[in-house]
Amino acid sequence: MNLSEQIAFLDPFVTEEKRAKMESVLALRTSFIRVVLEDVFQPHNASAVIRTCECFGVQNLHVIEKEHRYRPNADIARGATNWISLHRHKRTPGSEPPTLACLRKLRSMGYRIVATAPGDGSLSIRELDLSSPLALCFGTEWAGASDELLAEADIKAHIPMLGFTQSFNVSVSVALCLYELIGRLHRDRDDWSLSDAEKDELRLAWRKQTVRFSERILGAAQRRIES
Repeated sequence: MNLSEQIAFLDPFVTEEKRAKMESVLALRTSFIRVVLEDVFQPHNASAVIRTCECFGVQNLHVIEKEHRYRPNADIARGATNWISLHRHKRTPGSEPPTLACLRKLRSMGYRIVATAPGDGSLSIRELDLSSPLALCFGTEWAGASDELLAEADIKAHIPMLGFTQSFNVSVSVALCLYELIGRLHRDRDDWSLSDAEKDELRLAWRKQTVRFSERILGAAQRRIES
């Protein structure tokens, strides 16, 4: 069965109200901006970032697991993990480091790599242009972006701060950056929404997430078609 057929088989098991909500959310989803977290290890931050991405309509979150496994807390994420696409990049024997693998993959997909970091040559997040898709990268707690990430970045950007303390919690940083960039993206561009193919993939994934025993239902439907 193709995607459309699978969606059609699961539709009767999803309320009309739920399907309408899915469509309204899909209309505001984007993959123009992707968020990348490098080795974030505190469950509170891991969970808060997932929730923030979901609330701002950012569909894709990439997590780089160097020394620490990404462990979101379900109570803090409040179900957001069900609705976004989480991509894990792990260290594997014989492969290049996960930070490089992740960033080079994103660049091959047409994303500019933006490392959030203060210092000389760093743009204010308000000055960051949206002429092409962005992979917005955040480093680990305390240490910030690694040397690997900074070396691979096309652009460095920072959040302007007015106090003595020149750093935000990573989950706060993600929220502030997305508030600025998503607002401008919606205002200044008209090509930020998901493609039809991306929407269909999510329609199916979200129905599977919503319907109990969805794989059994689809399996039975497939057997019926083949018989």
